[in-house]
Amino acid sequence: MLSAALAADPRTLRVDYYHGGNATEEQLSLDGIVLEGPWPGRLDRAIDDTNLGKYYFEVLDRRTNRLLYSRGFASIFGEWRETPEAKDVRRQFHESLRFPAPSAPVQVVVKRRDARNAFQEMWSLIVDPADPAIDRSGPPASVKVWSVMQNGEPRDKVDLLLMGDGYTAAEMEKWHTDARRMCDLLFAASPFKERRNDFNVWAVDTPSAESGVSRSSDSVYRRSPLRAAYDAFGSERYVLTFDNKRLREAASAAPYEFIEIVVNDRKYGGGGIFNLYATVAADNAFTPYVFVHEFGHHFAGLADEYYTSDVAYEATTERPEPWEPNVTADPHAAKWSSLVAPGTPVPTPWSKDAFEAQQKEIQARRRQIRAAHRPEGEMEALFREEREKDTALLASPPYGRAVGAFEGAMYEARGYYRPQADCIMFTRDEVGFCAVCRRAIERIIDLYSRP
Repeated sequence: MLSAALAADPRTLRVDYYHGGNATEEQLSLDGIVLEGPWPGRLDRAIDDTNLGKYYFEVLDRRTNRLLYSRGFASIFGEWRETPEAKDVRRQFHESLRFPAPSAPVQVVVKRRDARNAFQEMWSLIVDPADPAIDRSGPPASVKVWSVMQNGEPRDKVDLLLMGDGYTAAEMEKWHTDARRMCDLLFAASPFKERRNDFNVWAVDTPSAESGVSRSSDSVYRRSPLRAAYDAFGSERYVLTFDNKRLREAASAAPYEFIEIVVNDRKYGGGGIFNLYATVAADNAFTPYVFVHEFGHHFAGLADEYYTSDVAYEATTERPEPWEPNVTADPHAAKWSSLVAPGTPVPTPWSKDAFEAQQKEIQARRRQIRAAHRPEGEMEALFREEREKDTALLASPPYGRAVGAFEGAMYEARGYYRPQADCIMFTRDEVGFCAVCRRAIERIIDLYSRP
């Protein structure tokens, strides 16, 4: 039964705030509240029961204390505080919470996971929808919204918004072509392929003064509309935007639950943060892999299963059970035991030593290519060579296609386990999502779409 605190056809309320601190402290502070367009989601699935996310927020009816809405999420700050920089300096990042606009005052509560994986309250805010300080000005008039694929009303479908960055007005035709290509790439991968009719895909046009986005490691700087850029946290391939307000203002013109930022660039790169956004470079030979892999992070909270590539985060000696659905600290893999066939040993043996030796050589060559600023085609050739070797090695019997507990995941060679020997969250091989990842994705589709 719908609470009286929510209208039958609510608009969207967005709470903007700053998330700051360092490696040991974090605080939230209000920036402002914005009234957006019609709420695009299901009201009968307003409560998040997935237990995903480093953070979690609730919207409570002030009069009855009834839970009206909740969602788990991750954040740029949550990633940054695991980098070495967070030990020495304090930073803050702009973030947003979006939920169905209430018709009466509500309390918004933000929680974070503690060392035992339990959510603990860290910030609370009273929101009165009648407050005259709420921004009701509407989306920027210059942002054009168009449909890439529409299968129904936004409230009945998963609504994905594609946003191009670094496309000039003269490159709008290229952007439209790229947007349609990204849509096709996503729905060529299972289980998105089988659930295509449960999605709408929208796009917005945000023309840029210059072509491309910033790549500071290559001494390239652009003031693109969404401010997406390579080199986030010192990783030359990690593409993020730190200008959340600019992103949200442009996105508010469209109905959406998930965002993919497509940057007009050739260099290999992308990123994905759960319930924030994903990014991908449009023109790399491995764009299909990057797009689907990074969207898995954003859409279903999937963890990186690889552990041999250079990353921006510091290793830890602790092995808490991850909240992500596709990695575990349990060598017996209780998290996905229902998918483990009888007779499959857990932990599961695989060609770990051979893989690590192979990767050591590949990663050394990868660093040399980047250090020498060699043409992107050389990196693509290396990745093709790597893919051929990895595919042959990881598919080998007896457990190359089995679900089990394969040690090596989440940037760690020891102590964390992944579900299968190979998966798109582990390598660039053309194997798609493993069985556990597919199950996790299906669960999110069911949360947002109506049968």
